[in-house]
Amino acid sequence: MNKHLLLGFDVGSSSVKASLVDVNSGECVATAFYPEHEAPIKSIRNGWAEQDPEMWWANAKLALARIMAESGAKGDDIRAIGISYQMHGLVCVDKAQRPVRDAIIWCDSRAVPYGERAFADLGSDRCLSHLLNSPGNFTAAKLAWVKDNEPEVYERIYKVMLPGDYLAMKLSGVINTTVSGLSEGMFWDFQAHAVAGFLLDYYGFDRDILADIVPTFDVQSRVSREVADELGLSEGTPISYRAGDQPNNALSLNVFNPGEIASTAGTSGVVYGVLGDVNYDKKSRVNTFAHVNYTEDLTRLGVLLCINGTGILNAWMRRNVAPQGISYADMNAMAEQVAPGADGLRIIPFGNGAERVLENREVGCSIHGIDFNHHTQAHLVRAAQEGIVFSFCYGMEVMAEMGMDIRKIHAGKANMFLSPVFREALATTSGATIELYETDGSVGAAKGAGMGCGIYSSHEEAFATLRRLAVIEPDEQKRAQYAQAYAEWKGILLPMT
Repeated sequence: MNKHLLLGFDVGSSSVKASLVDVNSGECVATAFYPEHEAPIKSIRNGWAEQDPEMWWANAKLALARIMAESGAKGDDIRAIGISYQMHGLVCVDKAQRPVRDAIIWCDSRAVPYGERAFADLGSDRCLSHLLNSPGNFTAAKLAWVKDNEPEVYERIYKVMLPGDYLAMKLSGVINTTVSGLSEGMFWDFQAHAVAGFLLDYYGFDRDILADIVPTFDVQSRVSREVADELGLSEGTPISYRAGDQPNNALSLNVFNPGEIASTAGTSGVVYGVLGDVNYDKKSRVNTFAHVNYTEDLTRLGVLLCINGTGILNAWMRRNVAPQGISYADMNAMAEQVAPGADGLRIIPFGNGAERVLENREVGCSIHGIDFNHHTQAHLVRAAQEGIVFSFCYGMEVMAEMGMDIRKIHAGKANMFLSPVFREALATTSGATIELYETDGSVGAAKGAGMGCGIYSSHEEAFATLRRLAVIEPDEQKRAQYAQAYAEWKGILLPMT
């Protein structure tokens, strides 16, 4: 008897993950990622970051082979395929669908001057009202760099695409993209509901260089016979969903409606909220893209706040402050020994480069109010976690200025969200309820594929089996303590900015 499975891929910069999800139970039946050690990133010059797209494809095939073997699944068991991917990357292919150069990925900064110049020349009001962002260091600016610095490469380009578009092309032989993808590359005009012709004209791009547009949820293409024979899939299996990693993380956490928030807190931290009206931050402190369920008739925008100095500060504390050999769980227990507010100790956590929420200023990490006769390692650990929380809340105030009513935060139970202090401080300072779930990007992509091909009639049905692990409500008895600590933290930060 055939199984009923959905296949999800998550193309990250460190690995490609694949998961098989049972349609009926919603459970992940097999998952694997390659490489098992972090994938290489080429950095020929300072600030550059490139990867070979063929490496993603090779790793996707290896991950797929493992989950097919572990689960005993056959090609005709898979009903649909979904793809999540690292955002903002630039992939350029020729007419034979071969990359003409390595992909310039999200953390490459060479295109910053091209975005800044476009922002100045075209005007901030025009860019923000139409693109909802500065052209910045996004995909369009990266392409402008290639055009200016590698004209012989640019001449060979047939189509440009994002990393997820590339994987879909390899599976199907068809090149296309989504409005959500175009918006993250700064190729979408939210006023015209069309490709941003004014930006293409400014950079001198031919409109034909962009891929055809397909809906985020739909049969976008189908697995080709050649790939089916090579990978053991069934020819014609629909590829019916794709999205960038942050919109897809929100989908994975069942975040679709205005005011809902998806958050992660790994090395860097992300707060991604859904907005129901076209809006933008005039200081460009957050990024705004089309969410997965955005259409011309239904405004659903994803507002993305990224904090560089998040888990990396906690990791620094573990290496340099906490007792040698201590675990993160032990650190969390240390932090719980100290009262909210860390007895006046404050840490500004921005020690991992310039922060967009601070208008691209680099203020660094600093410790304030330390008392050598009182404060301990536990105070430092707690103050670090509270400082990270306060940076999240600071960015969420920008979202509130844009009209977002933040009442609930969805997150995976991982990284900083494993800390009771972090969870309590975030819920109580922000006033939002935190719900923790067990999910990941490849599982979310698989369920997105089920929505795209009609297996699930709605996101409510697709995520009905999503397991909620915990709910953290604001602690009213501690609200005043956290409010005072946050106010003092902002009082230190604001003069720096």
